[in-house]
Amino acid sequence: MTGRLLIRNADCVVTMDGQRREIAGGDILTDGGVISAVGTGLVAEGADIVDARGCVVTPGLINTHHHLYQTLTRAVPAAQDAALFGWLRTLYPIWGRMTPGDIRLSTQLGLAELALSGCTCSSDHLYLFPNGARLDDSIEAASDIGIRFHATRGAMSIGESKGGLPPDALVEDEAAILRDSARLVDAFHDPNPGAMVQVGLAPCSPFSVSRELMRDAAILARDKGVRLHTHLAENDEDIAYSLENFGMLPGDYAESLGWTGDDVWHAHCVKLSPGEIDLFARTGTGVAHCPCSNARLASGIAPVRAMRDAGVPVGLGVDGSASNDCSHLGLEARQAMLVARLRDGPSALGAREALEIATLGGARVLGRSDLGSLEPGKRADLVLWDVSELPGGGSWDPVATLIFCAPVRPRAVYVEGRAVVDDFHLQTADPADLARQAQVAVARLANG
Repeated sequence: MTGRLLIRNADCVVTMDGQRREIAGGDILTDGGVISAVGTGLVAEGADIVDARGCVVTPGLINTHHHLYQTLTRAVPAAQDAALFGWLRTLYPIWGRMTPGDIRLSTQLGLAELALSGCTCSSDHLYLFPNGARLDDSIEAASDIGIRFHATRGAMSIGESKGGLPPDALVEDEAAILRDSARLVDAFHDPNPGAMVQVGLAPCSPFSVSRELMRDAAILARDKGVRLHTHLAENDEDIAYSLENFGMLPGDYAESLGWTGDDVWHAHCVKLSPGEIDLFARTGTGVAHCPCSNARLASGIAPVRAMRDAGVPVGLGVDGSASNDCSHLGLEARQAMLVARLRDGPSALGAREALEIATLGGARVLGRSDLGSLEPGKRADLVLWDVSELPGGGSWDPVATLIFCAPVRPRAVYVEGRAVVDDFHLQTADPADLARQAQVAVARLANG
């Protein structure tokens, strides 16, 4: 259990509550990892006091899509200028050389970077398991960094010899996939409020698994009470594949296999049609919007304005670090705002709505009603953004500074009331040491 913490005198507390209150000179009191009061002039005897002058305080940012293993394959020269399918074909052989130790290191590296960008909760989509690697490796590594972790058991079952995209060496038997999925949920999933680890089921994509596995994974997930996740409608190649092989658009294919509903979220959805957007809105199906990755791979710009207007739950995802190539959620929120305007005009997405997508939107997509806002009863996941530093100089609006002037550094990041970042420094790992270890791993992977 954690003690009492009183954060006071913030330049602004952005609550993201039902009224979207922004409290000047605001205070937040937490007790045992839960927010107990938000307001001004709060007093709490015996509480640890944190002076937040010069800071905007927000809920912790939530990352709804990542492939953390990819942090060891950033900026690979042969993949730098490729579209999705060519990018994958270039990287599959490198990923096939990874070890369980690489999975652990890449997870810590990516989560450390996320924490330093104000992220307090991240999902991860691990869908290949070379050389004895297991999802257990990433779950155990995540506990060292200290942010909440939504680990999804990905899978690929259709290799090149059967018309799929991945090499045969990286696919698995479908019965074994389902057995291991059930094992992982039983071993690690915590369904309770305040959970630090949750597990979801996540066959990689419609072009790397069978219809049967998609359907069976949905049945298993609902039997176990966990969420479903996959990639969908990412680019034109994705749409063409779906029409040629399934005779329908990706959203309709997903619905036919039980992959819509408020326990499902899909990554990207760049090419959703108006009918598919309506389907997602009616069923409460969520979307992980990954604007940096979509730009990096030239996939297109997701119709976020149309999704939001229709009522589709939308969160942000940095995506894998081999297609971004960084894990900075603040920059992702800025990119979301910019590309929405590029697509739909200068008023398509404001700074505060981008921040809402990065916090409350992510909580909804991941099914976390205990996260995403600063109000009594919610978990004490919050960020103190220092707007007195250079990026905030000259700004007229401290809240909009976080998006328009990003990157703004978090002075402190709290998860469950515990400081993961304090005085701008990660408390749970040495970033320089992680970077050194990563360079050693990269040299080995590059040499085969």
